Amino acid sequence: MSDSFNPTTDDFAAMFESSTAASAMQEGQVIPATVIRIDNDAVLVDIGLKTEGRIPVKEFSMEDKEPAPGDIVDVYLDRIENALGDAVLSRDKARREERWIKLEKSFNAEEPVKGAISGRVKGGFTVDLGGVNAFLPGSQVDIRPVRDVGPLMGEIQPFQILKLDRARGNIVVSRRAILEESRAEQRAEIVSDMAEGDVRKGIVKNITDYGAFVDLGGIDGLLHVTDMSWKRINHPSQVVEVGQEVEVQIIKINPETQRISLGMKQLGSDPWDGIDVRYPVGARLKGQVTNITDYGAFVELEDGVEGLIHVSEMSWTKKNVHPGKILSTSQEVDVEVLDVDSEKRRISLGLKQTMDNPWTAFLAEHPVGTEIEGEVRGITEFGLFVGLGPDLDGMVHINDIAWDKSGEQAIEAFNKGDIVKAKVLDVDVDKERISLGIKQLSGDPIEAPADGGAGVKRGSTVTCTVTEVTSGGVEVEFGSPAMKSFIRRSDLSRDRADQRPERFAVGDKVDAKVISVDRSSRRVSLSIKALEIAEEAEAVAQYGSADAGASLGDILGAALASSGGAKETSEKVTPTPPSTDGKATADASALDENGRLSAAQGDADDLKQIKGVGPAFEKKLNEAGIYHFWQIAALTDAQLATLEEEVGTSGKGAEWKAQSAELADS
Repeated sequence: MSDSFNPTTDDFAAMFESSTAASAMQEGQVIPATVIRIDNDAVLVDIGLKTEGRIPVKEFSMEDKEPAPGDIVDVYLDRIENALGDAVLSRDKARREERWIKLEKSFNAEEPVKGAISGRVKGGFTVDLGGVNAFLPGSQVDIRPVRDVGPLMGEIQPFQILKLDRARGNIVVSRRAILEESRAEQRAEIVSDMAEGDVRKGIVKNITDYGAFVDLGGIDGLLHVTDMSWKRINHPSQVVEVGQEVEVQIIKINPETQRISLGMKQLGSDPWDGIDVRYPVGARLKGQVTNITDYGAFVELEDGVEGLIHVSEMSWTKKNVHPGKILSTSQEVDVEVLDVDSEKRRISLGLKQTMDNPWTAFLAEHPVGTEIEGEVRGITEFGLFVGLGPDLDGMVHINDIAWDKSGEQAIEAFNKGDIVKAKVLDVDVDKERISLGIKQLSGDPIEAPADGGAGVKRGSTVTCTVTEVTSGGVEVEFGSPAMKSFIRRSDLSRDRADQRPERFAVGDKVDAKVISVDRSSRRVSLSIKALEIAEEAEAVAQYGSADAGASLGDILGAALASSGGAKETSEKVTPTPPSTDGKATADASALDENGRLSAAQGDADDLKQIKGVGPAFEKKLNEAGIYHFWQIAALTDAQLATLEEEVGTSGKGAEWKAQSAELADS
């Protein structure tokens, strides 16, 4: 250049070009520069400005070779001109800018980048990616947790960029992603050489509660605890240990997740093959209790074969007891095979079946009708529970406690701990029930009273004691043991004027006739009126009739006179049924004093043919002992009146009698 004070035209042209070049440059850009020379501490470069730029030599220390004059290098234009008039340049910043551009391209293309772990920070490590620092989380160092990262520090290795934010200068990288990708490729290659059913050898790497991981040479497989042995295993450590070499069979390969399921027990024979033959239903065996649950106990019959004793099959008598109170682990027990399901691999066992059934044993020793003695162990609203042994009870229902009292009244006489006697009424082995009765010890007073009589029958006469007098009638007791009955006001006398309850007093003795016996409800109906009618009919039959013209007083007088004689010579006159040929058509000698039969003679007549008699009246007549037309036709007026009283009809007796005579003759 010419004298600075007198510039030439060429000088003005050069300055113009320099000014134009400077205006085209912008601070913060990476621009090319030409190395002019290298001093001791700086490298001078020409970037096309009026002055050279100086860059510290140390910024070129990471270059593959030292710069030489004439080399073109990229530099970062920090400032075009500082206070001294020099351009401020940086090779480090240029290199970082270049690196950011390359990192962005790698991130967008999902390509790995090279770097080295340079330091430890909270939550992870810093990684130098060639001038750009990135964050490596602790969880992304390796596939499994790494205790010592020392060997990895400073080593150049690949990383995967997970997150990149250039504006904030944040980069998150992962070493684990690179390892997993590499491992996936290896796994895919290894898995492609495997097939389900293959037998391989491997090393146990890790043991968990649910199984063990086995290294098959670059890929791990899971050996589940249920596939280690046919027998029950509580923990995998009972079978394998870390570092042990094992032979396993590939059970299943998941091509999507590349997970491999392994088995050891599959290498041996299945103990469930032919299980039905070895353990037939009903067979009795010995086994060892291996596990106890709330619902039962598992018993090992052989290696790999277990059966379940359900809690309901453990004891005949202990129903609501936890299995742990009956059996204990490792106990040897006798069991019986109840059921075998080879498909579901289940065997049902019974423990109580190997013991005597206490209900069967009780029935053999105490058949129905046997008298027993026991302690009252419980009292409920429906009966008494009587102890018959250590674990055996029988029940006395409230209706089987007493003949003469209601169940509620009878049960009040007993307390827990009382010793009672009872009779065995029934033993149901299937339902495991024993029915007892206390009142059956004395016999049914209706059927066979304690005084040895014939029991209470319809038509019989009983002597009663008045126990209570009410406006509707009197309550009485009779028999031994005493039975209660109520005589209605209308049944107190044949004469309406004497049908007054107040003419009786408590303690009076009266005779009455049994007009009905309901054994199911244990009700006996009595009637003084019926007894008076029957006595009158008997007197008429023996000492006179309406045709003889004798008065009732004459007949009764004759009857009284005859009853006071030394010996009664008259005999009861039995009515003879009508006949068309002068001969009896039925056995009239079977009739009682009321003209009734205990059962039909041959086929019963269809009494519904009588006008006014339907199915309900026919049933009542049969229950009263009337089965045939000739019976009704042969009834006396007194017998007919008694019958009308019993069956609940009035004024129809004569009409029935006339129709029956016609029907009997037809």
